[in-house]
Amino acid sequence: MVRRNFLKTISAGGVLLITPPGLHGMTETNAMKRVSLLQHNEILTADIVIIGGGLGGVASALSSLRNGKKVILTEETDWLGGQLTQQGVPPDEHPWIEHTGSTKTYRNFRHRIRDYYKRNYPLKEHLRDIPYLNPGNASVSRFCHEPRVALAVINELLAPYISSGRLTLLYRYKAVKSTTREDRVEDVTVKNILTGDSKILKGQYFVDATELGDLLPLTGTEFVTGSESQKDTGELHAPQEADPANVQAFTVCFAMDYLPGENHVIPRPKDYPFWRNFTPQLKQPWPGKLLDLHYSNPRTLERRELCFDPTEKGCGNIFNLWSYRRIADKNNFEEGTYRSDISLVNWPQNDYFLGNLIGASNREFHSYVEGGKQLSLSLLYWLQTEAPRHDGGKGWPGLRLRKDILGSDDGLAKYPYVRESRRIKSLFTVTEQHVGKENRALVATTDKDRAAFFHDSVGIGYYPIDLHPSTGMQNYIDMDALRFQIPLGALLPIRMKNLIPANKNIGTTHITNGCYRLHPVEWNIGEAVGELLSFSLDNRHTPHQIREQQAILSDFQSLLRSRGIESEWPSDEELEKMKY
Repeated sequence: MVRRNFLKTISAGGVLLITPPGLHGMTETNAMKRVSLLQHNEILTADIVIIGGGLGGVASALSSLRNGKKVILTEETDWLGGQLTQQGVPPDEHPWIEHTGSTKTYRNFRHRIRDYYKRNYPLKEHLRDIPYLNPGNASVSRFCHEPRVALAVINELLAPYISSGRLTLLYRYKAVKSTTREDRVEDVTVKNILTGDSKILKGQYFVDATELGDLLPLTGTEFVTGSESQKDTGELHAPQEADPANVQAFTVCFAMDYLPGENHVIPRPKDYPFWRNFTPQLKQPWPGKLLDLHYSNPRTLERRELCFDPTEKGCGNIFNLWSYRRIADKNNFEEGTYRSDISLVNWPQNDYFLGNLIGASNREFHSYVEGGKQLSLSLLYWLQTEAPRHDGGKGWPGLRLRKDILGSDDGLAKYPYVRESRRIKSLFTVTEQHVGKENRALVATTDKDRAAFFHDSVGIGYYPIDLHPSTGMQNYIDMDALRFQIPLGALLPIRMKNLIPANKNIGTTHITNGCYRLHPVEWNIGEAVGELLSFSLDNRHTPHQIREQQAILSDFQSLLRSRGIESEWPSDEELEKMKY
C-alpha cells in the first residue's frame, strides 16, 4: 500500500489533522466532511485551563495571568462575573469589607466599579469625591450597583491579556467530557451550546470554577452533594440522616423600575395560577402562601411581615423590599438621568426549590430553570396586579420589567443564582465546629469566640451561615458564624492532583457552604487558586506537596501576603476602627 494513500494530513490552525485508516477508499467529498468534523474538535493548549467564568474563575484567571501564565477561560453565557453579573446578585458582604476581610484585588475591583460610575455616569457633584459611593443605596450591602458596570470593569481587567494572546476566552462553551489518566486530568472537551462546535482543551492544571461543579463527575473526582448527617460531620445543626438530594433553592433574578401613572403589566404568566396559590409544604412550616408579604424569619422561623412600596411612603418601620437590593438610587444622579430607582429582585418569594439542578439531565435542567423563571414572572405579575398597598388598593401597574439591565430577551437573569454546588471530597473539610458560633463554643477548649485556626490559610472571609429553603423541603437555616480563614486543604481533592475547585465546590459541608459562598470569598478562593497553580508551575511542586511541606507552605503563604491576600483577621481592636 502506498503510504500517501493510507495517511493523509492537513494542517488547520496549527493542529495536525490525520485522516485515519478507515477513510481509505472514501470519496474526496466524504473525506473532506470527515476532516471538517475533526476541525471542529480544535485542540487548544495552555498552562492553566479554567472552566467557568464566575467571580472565582475570573479571579483565578487574573492571578494566573499576573504570574505570566497562559490561560484558557470558558464561560457558558456571554457575560463573565457569575453571581455579580449574569445572575444579577449585588454584593453580599460584611461590615469591614472596605478595609479588610477580602483580597486587595477584590477591593481594587470594587474601587474600579465606583470609579467607572464617577467617570461615566452623571453623578451629583457632591458624590464624586466620596470614597465609598453606593450607587443603589440598598440595605443589603454597602455597595450595590448595576451588573453591567461590574461586567465592564471585568472586561477592562482582562483586555490586555486578551490582546497579548496569553488569555483565550471562550464564551458559550460548556464542558461535556474529559480524558483522565489515573489521578490526573489530561484534557477537557467543551462544546458551544449555540453552534455545537467542540474544542479539546489541554493544560497542566485544570480549574473547576463552574456554578455546579461540572468537572467533578466528568473527571471522576470524588465529591459529595446535599446535606450530610450528624454521624458524617458531628455538626450541631446537621440532620440525623444524610440527604444528597437536599440542596438550597436557586433564584432567577430580575430588575424593575417604577413609573407611576403608566401601565407596564406583563402578560399573565402561564404558571401564574399555580404560583398564586402555592403554599410551601416545608418540614418547618412556612407562614402562608409564597406570593405574599410575609415569610419565615430566617433565624426563628416565625412569621415576619414585609412591605413593598416603590414610592417609599407607606412602609413605616416595616422592611421595604423595594430598597432591599436597589441597584440604582435615582437621587444619586443628576435630574433626569433616571426616571425611577432600579430594584433587583432576589427575594424569599422567588426562591425555587421544586427541582435540583445538580445532576439534572439537560431536559430536567431547562425544565427547572423554566420553573424558576415562571415563579419570578409570577411574582412580578402579582406585584403589578394584586400586591396589597398601604392605601388599601392592590397592585402597582407602573412596575416595569427592565430587560436591558440583565441583557436578556426575557428580562430575567442569564443564569440562575446558584447557592450550592457539588463539593469535592477534600484533604480537609470545613465544618460547623470550625466556624459556627454556637457549635464552636461547645467544642473549643480555648478561644471559644474565635473560628478555628487553620495553619494552611490562603485567605479570610466572613458571612453568617445562611441556608435558604431547600429541595429537601427544609426551611431556612440561619445562624451566626465567626470570622474565618480559608484552608488550603479545602481546595485540594483527596486523589486528583491537577484539578482544583474555585467556586462553591470546595471542601465545605452543606452547612458551612452557607458562609463560604458569597462574592468576596469566592473571589479569594479563585485568586488563591491562580496563585497556587502558578507557584506550583514555577517551583515544580504539586499543590499537595505545597501543603504537606511546612517550609514550602510558609513560602507560598508569604507570597500570598505580599500580593494582598490576608491569611489571618486583624485583632478585634483594629476591626472596631474599620467597621462601618
